[in-house]
Amino acid sequence: MKILIVSDTHRRNENFFRTLDKVAPVDLVVHCGDVEGSERLIEEAAGCPVQMVRGNNDFISPMPREVEFMIGKYKVFLTHGHNYCVYMNYETIKQEARDREADIVMCGHTHKPVIDIEKNLTLLNPGSMSYPRQEGRRPSYILMELDKDGEAHYTINYL
Repeated sequence: MKILIVSDTHRRNENFFRTLDKVAPVDLVVHCGDVEGSERLIEEAAGCPVQMVRGNNDFISPMPREVEFMIGKYKVFLTHGHNYCVYMNYETIKQEARDREADIVMCGHTHKPVIDIEKNLTLLNPGSMSYPRQEGRRPSYILMELDKDGEAHYTINYL
């Protein structure tokens, strides 16, 4: 199973489309928020199920602020991150994920990619497809793949 994890496209979807072309086929797309009205376009382009949440720039969106769902044996907590002060650090969002008994927490908002694997919790932030802020400022995304035994593997990728 291959999962494409993206965030912070901010209605500039060309890099999302390029990424889809590059990594297709995928079994699931996860968008960590700040789509700014492109929900339908992203869902149609994905060609597979999509999990998406509202970010701080999705002002009047009907999307949920947070969702929980399963990927294989993993319970995922998905939120944009701004309500958990992820710009300061990831401790508050990690504690919320632990309280929800999640195995994986996915968020965006910082525009900087992160894979943080701890013993009982993995934090994934794919960075931004449109306005990257990490050194080098390259658009980024995460590929999550479940191997034949159902174990998850993660890679940060750049356009």
